[in-house]
Amino acid sequence: MNDFKEVLKTDKPVLVDFYATWCGPCKMQAPVLEQLKEKVGDRAVIIKVDVDKNQQLAQQYMVQSIPTLIIFMNGEPAWRASGFHPLEQLEAKIKEFEKK
Repeated sequence: MNDFKEVLKTDKPVLVDFYATWCGPCKMQAPVLEQLKEKVGDRAVIIKVDVDKNQQLAQQYMVQSIPTLIIFMNGEPAWRASGFHPLEQLEAKIKEFEKK
């Protein structure tokens, strides 16, 4: 939990993917997030949180369906969405928060 809070202490957008290994849409989202990491490089931080292993964290951020993607800015949730999201949409969201 402390590691998670440390990751959020950045002025870059932090995209957190709350997922589970057994979740079909999560498996579809994973390669998209890998591509996104390559595209945005060090302009943003992208991490994955397994809800089965981090139930307390999932509850804290009221994750009720997976995948849930949350973009944090300055340690605070700034955008969230559930379900699969295409690369272009996620890249546009990251760019949107880079400007703030």
